[in-house]
Amino acid sequence: MLRPNGGIIGARTTVSASQAKGVFSLIEQLLNKGANSWPGVGFTVVQTFTATSTWTCPTGVTEVECLVVAGGGAGAGVNGGNYYGGGGGGAGGFRTGTGLSVTAGTDYTITVGGGGAATTGGGSQGGSSVFSTITSAGGGVGGNQSSSSGGSGGSGGGARAGGNAGTGNTPSTSPSQGNNGGGNGVDNGGASGGGGAGAAGVTGTTSASGNGGNGTASSTSGSSVTYAGGALS
Repeated sequence: MLRPNGGIIGARTTVSASQAKGVFSLIEQLLNKGANSWPGVGFTVVQTFTATSTWTCPTGVTEVECLVVAGGGAGAGVNGGNYYGGGGGGAGGFRTGTGLSVTAGTDYTITVGGGGAATTGGGSQGGSSVFSTITSAGGGVGGNQSSSSGGSGGSGGGARAGGNAGTGNTPSTSPSQGNNGGGNGVDNGGASGGGGAGAAGVTGTTSASGNGGNGTASSTSGSSVTYAGGALS
């Protein structure tokens, strides 16, 4: 960007990301920073998508950092008179990307997965979330009357009595996108919690249902926020 020399005879001063010689007013500095033409200055823009949408890569942007979290699995429902509690739903997969290459002017589809739908005696897996090459799998459904075992997913669903823990990190990613649900629940007692991004779900006992697994904190949004915790059964 060219800058007048304040009446001094001579060529205008060239301001760029590598140099800015002379005395500048605050307004001139702000204008140059806004044009990304000021030494040592870079801008971080945070965009959050809570529904499926399209993002157009701005001019000058060549790479991004992203956090992709999928929808959680449904907790299990039970019919009246059934004393076996339903397992908690697993958290949606939690994945991050740094230095992800993007192309200016290109439209990228952002897919945001919804939570699994609960039904009487059952439920469904959460929806997957996708950005570019990164896909986070929906959380597994909690163990229910149709299937005592928790469902697989980003994090696995918790089991009810007689079932097995839902398997997390399904499909497998590295680093892991989630953890297993809690294991076999207790007859006439508590079912197990769904897995979370930070820890597996807790197995139920004769006196209490199992807690969901802890989520994982991320500062991608500019402040530390915890995402993808598993559900209590």
